[in-house]
Amino acid sequence: MLRELGQKNVSIPLTQKLWDINWGFVLLICATASIGFLMLYSAANGSIEPWASRQMLRFAIGLSLMFAIALIDVRIFLKLAYPAYFFALALLGAVEVMGHIGMGARRWIDLGPFHIQPSEVMKIAIILALARYFHNIGLEDTRRIRWLVVPVLLVIMPVALVLRQPDLGTALLLAAGAGIVFFAAGVRLWKFALLAGIAIPGAFFAFQFLHDYQKKRVLTFLNPENDPLGAGYHIMQSKIALGSGGVFGKGLLQGTQSHLNYLPEMRTDFIFSMLAEEFGMVGALLLFALYVLLIAYGYAIAYRSRNHFGKLLAIGLTGVFFLYVFINVAMVMGLVPVVGVPLPLISYGGTSMLTLLISFGLVMSVYIHRDIDIPGKR
Repeated sequence: MLRELGQKNVSIPLTQKLWDINWGFVLLICATASIGFLMLYSAANGSIEPWASRQMLRFAIGLSLMFAIALIDVRIFLKLAYPAYFFALALLGAVEVMGHIGMGARRWIDLGPFHIQPSEVMKIAIILALARYFHNIGLEDTRRIRWLVVPVLLVIMPVALVLRQPDLGTALLLAAGAGIVFFAAGVRLWKFALLAGIAIPGAFFAFQFLHDYQKKRVLTFLNPENDPLGAGYHIMQSKIALGSGGVFGKGLLQGTQSHLNYLPEMRTDFIFSMLAEEFGMVGALLLFALYVLLIAYGYAIAYRSRNHFGKLLAIGLTGVFFLYVFINVAMVMGLVPVVGVPLPLISYGGTSMLTLLISFGLVMSVYIHRDIDIPGKR
């Protein structure tokens, strides 16, 4: 039916939008989040308070936002892309002036009842802005360097502000997520190779300007056994938890690393280690299967979209979701340095949960409005 709607000014009736919600996608989101609730219940030693109950409330609010956003015409998000980006950039700037300091970093804005982390908002806003920019230029233009100056500046400004907080992990995520949109828009691979050729030696130069704790994380990643009771403690305990779970795990509430308080940050960054200890390789593979299905849904929605803006938006947001999963799991396994990236839908956290569900709402909006044509140069 929606194939007939490939016109510029056609609107989809609300009843048709409700019918077109991808309920399989919603079920996968709920199933994955339920595993997170279970692990937070275990982290509190068999109590729904305080973490699981708060996370379920946040999920319910986020799910409502997700449905509301999914029903909004994707063309409205095209119009709001640049305002959303500059609003998020203003919030990042406000962190410099009135940011709340926590754990040695200035990353949050205190709004009384809750704190907001603007860098999480920017993860969505930057994808929106880049998707709009590349939607409005032709494929041939993406191959000319002068047309890439503006989107590169759109990336550099928030990355620089996030690095000042300091939050190296989120800055890298912003840059990598933007890189996915650049690639999907048709930017040639040799430009990425050129950038990598500049970035790799630049990283060695920039190492001397990192904060002491950031340098320590990199050095600990290279040799965690060098300081097993200090800087290497987190990753050493994480590896013990991962290995001790075996194939089927020790059982819910039976993990010794977590329940004897050897495993640090088990409700946030290292929650995957607790899951692997209690449910083993089988539980970890089940979670991976859910993640793979969510990512597959996201990319299928992207390539089904008739309009280029929706395609780039879904690819970018799904790519950021994949990066979250990959970096967190690689981090707790000791394959990359510890950078404080949460496991999506599983780790405890308010802003990250809400922004993730908002991004899923945008992906579903792309799906519902997949046959609407948005004029551009493509």
